[in-house]
Amino acid sequence: MRNLSEAKVYGGIGALLMLIGSFIPYGGPVISIIGLVLIFIAVKAISEITKDENIFSNYLMHFIFTILAIVAIIVIMIIAFGAAGGFSWITEISQMQPEEITDLNTFWDLFGDLIIGAIVALFVGWILAIISALYLRKSYNRIAEHTQVSTFKTTGTVYFIGAITTIILIGFLIIFIAKIIEIVAFFSIPETLPASKGS
Repeated sequence: MRNLSEAKVYGGIGALLMLIGSFIPYGGPVISIIGLVLIFIAVKAISEITKDENIFSNYLMHFIFTILAIVAIIVIMIIAFGAAGGFSWITEISQMQPEEITDLNTFWDLFGDLIIGAIVALFVGWILAIISALYLRKSYNRIAEHTQVSTFKTTGTVYFIGAITTIILIGFLIIFIAKIIEIVAFFSIPETLPASKGS
């Protein structure tokens, strides 16, 4: 693919599929992955058309840090589960009476490792998500400069703010808004590069 009109369609549909996929319980992840692939194709094409490798490399780094955030959370929680006693911990809890667990010392003995693990996992995931959003912002800022579609710059900024504020949960709503703006941004790409940016 070597023209912006195709990148526009691929990117717009990809962003739309990623948004829709997040609301579908079963086939949603597959739809989101298809959307992500389409966005990758669109970003790669824009990077080649504008002869700006930073567009694609920054988007790739955004993807890598997103995966790292997910993997880090899973690994830390598995370690915390193991530290708590693994499957023997589940057996121990299932054999206890509810009133036994309400005792503060007993509760902490049972769930302390998991609570600490969850806090560490969320903190590490949060930091990696912020780094990921920073790279996305860099990529989209470059696209905005070449295509003169300022909505890309807005998308990157809103994503970044969303990533920072996920620690207080409102960030998830902000990221949802960013995804909507992202769809608009891709569908706003011109058929050709503006004359001042033409190659």
